[in-house]
Amino acid sequence: MADTIKHQGIVENINGTHLQVRIVQTSACAACSIKGHCTSADAKEKLIDVTCEAAAETYRPGDRVWVTGQLSMGVMAVLLAFVVPFLVLVVSLFVFMAIWNDELGAALGALFLLVPYYFILWLNKSRLGKKFSFSIQPMN
Repeated sequence: MADTIKHQGIVENINGTHLQVRIVQTSACAACSIKGHCTSADAKEKLIDVTCEAAAETYRPGDRVWVTGQLSMGVMAVLLAFVVPFLVLVVSLFVFMAIWNDELGAALGALFLLVPYYFILWLNKSRLGKKFSFSIQPMN
């Protein structure tokens, strides 16, 4: 179980085999005993989409469940959202500086390369959605 991420959630909506589960995502500070005296403590509610074949028969809105996902999904999300764009930005900045010898043009060119990167991610959102899938388990 060390390679899974687990959150408590409440089933909000069921549509066939598709469920929406509300989870409360808290930072490490949110559980701190002095969080009332600190401005960095936060908690956010998120809606997670889950596909479950027996959703209508097994779950009802308001049921408390565990939402589980693979730890590798989190690593892949960080890579796609932060690491790869950072590498694209830095490498392209150095390449454009070597080609143009103009700092402003190189910086704008490097930033412009992020537009097609995120557009490609957007085009592949259905494929990525299958890769980033969560499962649910009833809370006993």
